[in-house]
Amino acid sequence: MERYQVKIDKASGIKNNPNDWAEEVGNPRYILDLLLSIINVSVQTVEIVEGLPKLEFNS
Repeated sequence: MERYQVKIDKASGIKNNPNDWAEEVGNPRYILDLLLSIINVSVQTVEIVEGLPKLEFNS
């Protein structure tokens, strides 16, 4: 999420605002929906990993 912030390039002065794209496509919840998707994938990944059988390593 640290990448989703308003930044201004020092050399060119160009403003990068991820919220602009959300407004252009008419989805003001874009960043929130993206964050919720990331959380969902993370939770599902934990559930899958916890369901895997334990491995025995012989040395």
